[in-house]
Amino acid sequence: MSSEINPAVKSATDQLRNLLEGPDICVMPCCFDALSARLVERAGFPLTFMSGFAVSATRLALPDTGLISYGEMVDQGRAICQAVDIPVIGDGDTGYGNAVNVRRAVKGYAEAGFSAVMIEDQLSPKRCGHTQGKKVVPRDEALMRLRAAVDMAAEMRAAGRDILVLARTDARATHGFDEALLRARAFKDIGADILFLEAPETEQEMAAFCAAVPGPKLANMLEEGKTPVLPPARLQEIGYKIAAYPLTLLSASVKAMEGALDDLKAGTAPRGIKSFADLRQIVGFDAYDVEAARYAEPDGDGD
Repeated sequence: MSSEINPAVKSATDQLRNLLEGPDICVMPCCFDALSARLVERAGFPLTFMSGFAVSATRLALPDTGLISYGEMVDQGRAICQAVDIPVIGDGDTGYGNAVNVRRAVKGYAEAGFSAVMIEDQLSPKRCGHTQGKKVVPRDEALMRLRAAVDMAAEMRAAGRDILVLARTDARATHGFDEALLRARAFKDIGADILFLEAPETEQEMAAFCAAVPGPKLANMLEEGKTPVLPPARLQEIGYKIAAYPLTLLSASVKAMEGALDDLKAGTAPRGIKSFADLRQIVGFDAYDVEAARYAEPDGDGD
C-alpha cells in the first residue's frame, strides 16, 4: 500500500515543467546528499540532480560501475528530496534490470519525491559516461526500457505522483554519433520529457544533436571529461535547456577536506572553513529551536 501523496512533490514537478518551458537555460549543480542539495537550493539554483557517480563515491567510496543498488539510491534520494523544495532529478542508471525493473525504479523514484528520473541505455553493470569500457544494449532493448519508463510515469501521474523521464544514450562512444542521434530521436518519439546524449566530443556534435532532436536537452559539463565545457550562454545558443555540473560539488568538497586534513596534520588550524554559527544555520538549528519553543512546557508546576 503506497504512502500518502505529498503535495510538494507535484509542485516540484510543475516547477520543473515551467523551467523546461521557460526561455533561459537552467544551470544545475548536481548533489550527492541532503546537505549538498540544500546548499544548491540556498545558493539560488532552481533545480538539482542526484549524481550516481557522486552518491556511489560518498555513500560507498566506490566507483560508479553499477556497485550501488536501487535500494541505496532510492534511500539517498528520499533524504535529498525531503531536504529541499526545488525539483530533484534522480539518476536511475539502467533501470536496474529488464522492463519490469525499470517500471519499479520509476515508481520508486516518484514515491521518493523526485521530479524526474534518468534512464540510460548502457549494458549493466553501467559505468560513468566519461570513462573507458562502457557498452550499450541493442537499440530495441533501449527503446523497450524507455517505453517501460514512460508508461510507468504516465501511470504515476494518473495516480497523483507526477514524475518526468530523462532519457540518456551512451551510444556515441560505442556505435558513433549517428546511432546516438537515432536513439535520441526514438526516445523523444516514445515520450521522453528530456533528452541527454552523453559525451559528445566536439561543439559541432553538441550543436548537431540540439538541431536534430526536438524537446528540452541536457548538456553534461564534466570538468576534464570528453565533452567541451562551454559557458551556459553558449549552451543556450546551441539549444540546450539544462547545463548539468555532475561532479563540481563533489570535487570541491574533496579538495576542501583534503586541505583541512593537511592543515590538521601539520599542526595548524584549518583555513577557509565555515563557522560553527553558519553550520548551525545551514542544518536548521535556528528553525528547530523556533519550532521546539512552540511546544515548550509553560512555567509553573503544570497543575
